Amino acid sequence: MKKLLQLKCLTIILSFSTFLYSEGNHKIFDLGDYQLENGVTLPNAKISYVTHGKLNQKKDNMIIVPSAYLGDHHGFDFLIDSDKALDPKKYFIVATDMFQNGLSSSPSNTAAPFNGPNFPLISIRDNVKAGYRLVTETFGVKKIYGVVGFSMGAQQAFQWGVSYPDFVEKIVGIAGSAVEYPHGKVRLEGFMSAIKADSSFQKGNYTSPPITGLKAGGAHWASWGWSQEWFRLGLYEEMGLNNTDEVIKWWEDFVLTWDANNLIALAKTWQNNNIGNTPGFNGNYSDALGSIKAEVLYMPSETDMYFHIEALTLEANMIPNVRLKVIPSLWGHIAGAGFSLEDAEFINKEIKEFYE
Repeated sequence: MKKLLQLKCLTIILSFSTFLYSEGNHKIFDLGDYQLENGVTLPNAKISYVTHGKLNQKKDNMIIVPSAYLGDHHGFDFLIDSDKALDPKKYFIVATDMFQNGLSSSPSNTAAPFNGPNFPLISIRDNVKAGYRLVTETFGVKKIYGVVGFSMGAQQAFQWGVSYPDFVEKIVGIAGSAVEYPHGKVRLEGFMSAIKADSSFQKGNYTSPPITGLKAGGAHWASWGWSQEWFRLGLYEEMGLNNTDEVIKWWEDFVLTWDANNLIALAKTWQNNNIGNTPGFNGNYSDALGSIKAEVLYMPSETDMYFHIEALTLEANMIPNVRLKVIPSLWGHIAGAGFSLEDAEFINKEIKEFYE
């Protein structure tokens, strides 16, 4: 039985990892000259996306799935299938890519003067506004049934409810917050510093990938992605890994597939996230969360070391129509990505019940 569960878990992880590196099957929505929240106009901006299922005649079955950090539009395929929470026979699913992830407009694919380290700061609201334009201009919807997001995708999911309160019926936020708190900002600074410390990084003007810095960044994520108990109990064996050295190498290899400037730009977006900075709320995230009209399923991971459960519980209590469901997992933050079979089944079950 243990070997069977290990095999199933490894299958989920391998497919998840493959999708994170995927560059195929996506479409591009052209935003033109796109004005960002900070006043900068990003020329020839674009966002990438994929769709699953069909938009029904009433145009009321759309669910948006925004990407997470170190992920793309395929990151949450563990939720999308006929027997899972997001059934393409029932819903029209639009999975979007954040700016800076290498598929949408990013430091790695944008021409001067916004190339590489010169790429402007992007806010979570910039991503949500782009997604709103995508679904309204491309598909002509007046309202969407839901948004489902994990980690930075959860940041976007909550922002949808504040930016467009009459546009979204149901929101699912998995292992993510509406605000980035001081400890998280420091942690992200540590990750970025690891990359920047590589002499070949050259302040972002590198001519070849800063491999030493990227590997150091991977080692950083290795210590934060899962819980301390996950390590103590050797649950990495369920991923087919034999020891902590292999855990570190797994993350190093993973981070090496990404562009350094893209990773740093995304981390800055994460650092600066505060739903209270939505126009009209003067930085007050409590008031912003209190303005959400949609039903919300708030799903923190019990052992998350990125988004601590106490802070997320406080946020949930600020939302008027909320259902708080804690993921009972030792897989830390990664629980929200469905790496383990048990976590994937729990998340699918809760989201399926919430939407049905």
